[in-house]
Amino acid sequence: MRLRCAVLDDFQDVATTVADWSPVLDRVDVTGFSRHFGTEDELVAAVVDFDIIVTLRERVAFPASLLARLPKLRLLIASGMRNSVIDYAAAERHGVTVCGTGSASTPPVELTWALLLGLARGIVTENNALRGGGPWQSTVGADLHGRRLGLLGLGKIGGKVAQVGLAFGMEVTAWSQNLTKERADEVGVRAAPSKEELLTDSDFVSLHLVLGDRTRGLIGAPELALLKPTAYLVNTSRAGLVDQDALLDALHAGRIAGAGVDVFDIEPLPADHPMRTAPRLLATPHLGYVSRSNYRTYYGHAVENIEAHLAGTPVRRLG
Repeated sequence: MRLRCAVLDDFQDVATTVADWSPVLDRVDVTGFSRHFGTEDELVAAVVDFDIIVTLRERVAFPASLLARLPKLRLLIASGMRNSVIDYAAAERHGVTVCGTGSASTPPVELTWALLLGLARGIVTENNALRGGGPWQSTVGADLHGRRLGLLGLGKIGGKVAQVGLAFGMEVTAWSQNLTKERADEVGVRAAPSKEELLTDSDFVSLHLVLGDRTRGLIGAPELALLKPTAYLVNTSRAGLVDQDALLDALHAGRIAGAGVDVFDIEPLPADHPMRTAPRLLATPHLGYVSRSNYRTYYGHAVENIEAHLAGTPVRRLG
């Protein structure tokens, strides 16, 4: 009997072409869904008859209520090896194996710098003016060389962002609750004594932290008030690290020069969401992990996970 596999949020319709699914196609029918299902009822209606679900990152939550409504589901594959929106205990109760995939750290590093450079040099404003017959040169770029880049988080991604900043000739400082001087020395940056000092002294601030109880709302109105009016904030990690209402207030009031954002409290963003029209904001629709090589890894590992599941020897188990 053939199994059915649903691939959720395949917005670009590439899941079955960036990786080789042939090892499982003799036993599994694969269906990609390019439309995001905004409610649990919509999702259940679409995938209730599927045995396998492949989901991207943490976009779709799998709480106990949803898992209880998917009686045929036996394998849930989430891209990456960390997922905070799956109820693992409920999955086990319902006989659902949860597996992850590999994930490269370079795509979010590259997008971080795309946003930062786009902000610093007014790329979108100048491009729109050039293409639309607008003024010739209307912005004055912010320099990177000699300016201070403050990193909240110096892990795998933060460390690579730091190396690029150093290559631009920036002064790089970092802070996190667990950062040691040894780690800062290893990367070649200065460890800031406090979050407050880092925010006060930095010209650009970029967040690279895991979202958890200690980091949720790490940047709120008091922290944004510490930033220079000429400073830029970049967040390609998790929306919950930054108070979204406080950020919108700061952008509308012009209390900071701008922000680059790739992550949001609600994804996809509703058409009328204030983040879509906020001033001084360069925003992308959660593209940090979206690259051909990363997708090849995600879906290639998904195929391997399905093969292992069919053989009764699951790999890359989560939970």
